[in-house]
Amino acid sequence: MNSDYYPVYPYYGRKTECMERPVAFPPQSQDRQPGLEYLMHPRPISENPSYRGSGKLHDRTAVITGGDSGIGRAVAYAFAKEGADLVLSYLDEHRDAKETQERILQLGRRCLLIPGDLKQESHSAKIVQQALDTFGKIDILVNNHAVQIAQKSILDITADQLDLTFRTNLYSFVYLTKAALPHLKPGSTIINTTSVTAYEGSRVLIDYSSTKGAIVTLTRSLALSLVEKGIRVNAVAPGPIWTPLTVSTFRPEEVSVFGTNVPMKRAGQPFEIAPSYVYLASDDSCYMTGQVLHPNGGIITGS
Repeated sequence: MNSDYYPVYPYYGRKTECMERPVAFPPQSQDRQPGLEYLMHPRPISENPSYRGSGKLHDRTAVITGGDSGIGRAVAYAFAKEGADLVLSYLDEHRDAKETQERILQLGRRCLLIPGDLKQESHSAKIVQQALDTFGKIDILVNNHAVQIAQKSILDITADQLDLTFRTNLYSFVYLTKAALPHLKPGSTIINTTSVTAYEGSRVLIDYSSTKGAIVTLTRSLALSLVEKGIRVNAVAPGPIWTPLTVSTFRPEEVSVFGTNVPMKRAGQPFEIAPSYVYLASDDSCYMTGQVLHPNGGIITGS
C-alpha cells in the first residue's frame, strides 16, 4: 500500500508534517447511508489521547445525534473527558454505537444509546423522554446527523431525494429542538452542525448544501429567540472531515483525494473538530450566541 495512505499525523508534537504533503486515502466506498465507521480503512481518528479534560462539562447531560461515529463520536469522547454524561441518537449503526458507548464507559461517564429515525417527529419526543428518565435533565443538545447524496445536476435530484435530505438534515433539527426546549434551563446550550458548503456551495451536493445554509439561519434565528431565556445557540461548520459520510457519498476515486483541495492539503480528522463543540457547550463561550465556528483546513468563508 502506498505510504501516503498512512502518514504520521502531526498532532502529538510534530507540528509541521501536516504541511509536507497531502494525506490520501485508499479508494473505497460503501453502498449505504449512513456509512459504517468500522468498515473504513483507515479508521477515522476520534480521540486525541493527549486531551485532558478539566471539568468544563462536569455532571452535565448532552444529547448528540449521529453520535455513533464520525464527528458525533469524537464530540462524545471529548464531552465525556470534560465530565458529561451522553445520550447518543443514531439510525441503525449498532456496532459503531456500541463501540462508542464502551469507550465512554471506560472514560468513567454514563452513556445511553437510542436508535431510530429522526425524520419522524415522534422519535424526538422518545429521545427526550428517555434522556430525562435516565439522567433527569438535558443541558446540551448537539444536532449533528446528516445525509448527502451526490448528483451531477439539479435535474437528477428527485422529489424523493429532496424530501429525504431536508427531512433528515433540517426538519429533524427542528423536531428535536422543539422536544428538548421545554426541559432546557438558563445556561443550556444548543449546537448545530452545519458545513463549509453552506458558505462555499457544492457543485454536486446542491440539496445538502441548501440544508446546511438553512441550518446557519436556523441557528441565528433560534439564538435571537432564546437569548432572553439564557439559552445559547451556536453552530460548527466543518470542512472536509474523514467520516463514514465520505465513503458512503463519493466514488472510490474521489475518496482517494478527499480533502486535498483545501489550503492545508488534507482532510481533517473528527477529533480535530471536537474542541469546537466543547468550547460552545461550556461556559468558556458564555458571551457567544448565534455564531458559527469554522474548523475547515484554511478555507476562507467570508463570514
